[in-house]
Amino acid sequence: MRSISQYKRPLKLVLDNLSTIIFDLGGVLINLDVNRSVESFASLSGLSGEEVYSKFIDDEWSYAFEKGEIDAPTFRNEVRKSLNTDLSDKQIDASWNAMLLELPLIRLQMIAALRDKFQTFILSNTNAIHVETFNNKVATITDGGHISDYFDKVYYSHELGMRKPDAEIFSHVIQANNLKPDETLFIDDMEINIRGAKSVGLRTVHLSDQDYLIELFS
Repeated sequence: MRSISQYKRPLKLVLDNLSTIIFDLGGVLINLDVNRSVESFASLSGLSGEEVYSKFIDDEWSYAFEKGEIDAPTFRNEVRKSLNTDLSDKQIDASWNAMLLELPLIRLQMIAALRDKFQTFILSNTNAIHVETFNNKVATITDGGHISDYFDKVYYSHELGMRKPDAEIFSHVIQANNLKPDETLFIDDMEINIRGAKSVGLRTVHLSDQDYLIELFS
């Protein structure tokens, strides 16, 4: 595991001449464990975790949901067909959301402080079911607040019809906001998304342990 000092040294370098920070959401701001969803669906369907992953989590239609190419009812029906179950909408949503863990208030407070110096954006591969859960989590810890209250712009893949790591989604955010890539930092927990961001010239930090997010900016 990397030490805090090993993270902070390179971050100080990328903060020079920086105007904008783009954050991933799940795995960076919101704690994430995909295995929770895999295990939940496995328990309900009687399949193994490996079968669930291959039939469901890693299937093309789950990516289609992230790109907004299918809606929530279609997604739920695809889950039923793929897992050969008659799960209710409520069961599917609960299992799908099981991967979304806590959102520590201190991270939102950190974003609020950063906005004194930088533009702050979210760029997340997500879907309509998860976004509702994100907003509920934020409302719970902020007495009714919304996640967009803490950022200048919020970009979700299912609303844009694009997803990371494709260069087009990064280019869209850059062009829509007249950003200078060499003054813009992108933070994500997935190396493949970091490579996508680098392909359009963004500066990047691969956050492999989100426990260090606060320390990165302290």
